[in-house]
Amino acid sequence: MLSRDQLDQPWDKNTIVDPREIERFAALAEEWWKPEGKFKTIHDFNAQRVGFIQDKIATHFGIEANNGFRFEGIDILDVGCGAGLVSEPLAAKGANVVGIDATAKNIEIARNHAAQFARKVDYRHCLSSHVVETGARFDVVLNLEVIEHVANPGQLMLECCHLLKPGGIMIIGTLNRTVRSFLLAIVAAEYIIRWLPVGTHDWRRFFRPKEIIGMLAKNGLVNCQTTGLVYNLIVKRWRLSTNYSVNYLLVAEKNPPAHKSLDTF
Repeated sequence: MLSRDQLDQPWDKNTIVDPREIERFAALAEEWWKPEGKFKTIHDFNAQRVGFIQDKIATHFGIEANNGFRFEGIDILDVGCGAGLVSEPLAAKGANVVGIDATAKNIEIARNHAAQFARKVDYRHCLSSHVVETGARFDVVLNLEVIEHVANPGQLMLECCHLLKPGGIMIIGTLNRTVRSFLLAIVAAEYIIRWLPVGTHDWRRFFRPKEIIGMLAKNGLVNCQTTGLVYNLIVKRWRLSTNYSVNYLLVAEKNPPAHKSLDTF
């Protein structure tokens, strides 16, 4: 049972948070760690996403696979961490993980779950702007399924880029604004198959990769890779793909060496 003193307090009206989005996800937060709950498909999706993220971190920082992808000494910020579905696996690999979320319920659930499994994650009920104020910087910033839920995406991206150390990487996960994404991520996922509660997404808030890349470029980041995530209805599994017409993951580096080979999409 969640105590009332942990309910969200109104944020300053000048912040990037959309109060309607906070209210929606607060109502759903308790479902996030239920394997057979409303977010069952998210758990399947998350397994592919976490594997991709771990691989990119290991590759970027030269971590050998034969040590089990141990991330000791790697500082990671998970913006919009939700109930900790990504933060926890990374902390289990030894990374120093800070998970932040605008919804107090999410943070309480994340903390409780991490405590059950003795996972050390620094969960905070705050915004990226609050972390900026601390002067902290991170080797990796994760911005997963967040940008389409905020009132000022450009400001969020500015803050996330600011929080990244030079030479660090940001990994963004979001949805493409295409006809296909409208049909699959909205019509099918929310209204027909019922993978997600109706109203989880607003198609008008989706971003094409080139729009994200443009925001990153303004803040000193260069796109290294864009990878799609697709669902196979026959085998009922998610997989990484070159098709990013619906879900995609975008990796960008801050101030990369001039000689480094980059995929600029």
